[in-house]
Amino acid sequence: MQLDPTPFDDPFSDSDSDSDSASDSEPNFSSWDTATHGPEPRPDWVVTDLSAIDTEFGILKTGKEADVHLVRRAQDSGPESLLAAKRYRTAEHRMFHRDAGYQEGRRTRRTRDTRAMARRTTFGRDLLSGQWAAAEFAALSSLWLAGAPVPYPVQLAGTELMMEFIGEPDGTAAPRLAQSRPTPTELTDLFDQCVAAMRLLARAGLAHGDLSAYNLLVHHGRLVMIDLPQIVDLVANPRGQDYLHRDCENVCKWFAGRGLETIEFEHLFGDLMAEAVGRW
Repeated sequence: MQLDPTPFDDPFSDSDSDSDSASDSEPNFSSWDTATHGPEPRPDWVVTDLSAIDTEFGILKTGKEADVHLVRRAQDSGPESLLAAKRYRTAEHRMFHRDAGYQEGRRTRRTRDTRAMARRTTFGRDLLSGQWAAAEFAALSSLWLAGAPVPYPVQLAGTELMMEFIGEPDGTAAPRLAQSRPTPTELTDLFDQCVAAMRLLARAGLAHGDLSAYNLLVHHGRLVMIDLPQIVDLVANPRGQDYLHRDCENVCKWFAGRGLETIEFEHLFGDLMAEAVGRW
C-alpha cells in the first residue's frame, strides 16, 4: 500500500494549541478496546489487535455536520486495512441546521437531556452530536446485517464512527454517483441497485431521509449508500413519508436527467410504501 501520511490543517483546531509541540513519533494505538464494535460476523479485513497503529492520511470529505478522515489501521508486519473515520462536530463548531425534523420519533431516557437538546444548549448540542453518530452506527449495523449496500461499521467511540473505506488500496475514494459518467447500460443497472436498496429499507420501515446522487458511491459498478445519520422511521417519525417521497423524487429525477426512462417517482413512492405497510 503506497500511502504517505501527510499533515493537513484542521479548520476547527486551535492554531495556538500546545498539541502542535507534541512528538509526532508517538504511535497512535488502535482505539478498538474502548469502542463499541460493529456487528458479527465481522469481515476478515477488520483489524482487532490492540497493538495495531492508526495512521491518518488527511480528510476525505468535509461536511456541515462532520468530517471524514482516511485512516490506516495496521499491525507491525501484519494485517492492515483502510478506514473512513467520520467525526461529528463538537457543540461550538457543529451546524444543527436540520436536526428538528429528523429527530422526531427519537427519544432519550432522561428528561434533562431532552430539554437540553430542544433548547440547543452547549450540553444539548454535544448530546445531539453523539446522537447523530450513534444513530448512524446503529443504522449501518442493522442495514449491513440485512444485506444492504452500506459500508461495514467497524466501531463507534463517542462522536467518531469508523467504517469501511469504499475505494482503492492506494486511498483513492470511490466517486459519488453525481461524479460518475455511466454508460446507458450501467445507468440502468445503477438505478435498479438504488431501487433495490430503497426497497430493502422500506421493508424495514425506514427511509434514508436525504438520498441523492451525492450520497451514493459507485465502486466497480456497485452502488453503496452512505450518510445515514438522519435515517427515519416511517411510522415513528410523523414526517417519515415526506422524507421517503423526497428520496424517490431526488433519485428518479437524477436518473431521468441522464436519459434513463425511470418509473415516475410517485409510483416508486407508492411501491415502497406498499412494501413498508406490508410489514406493519
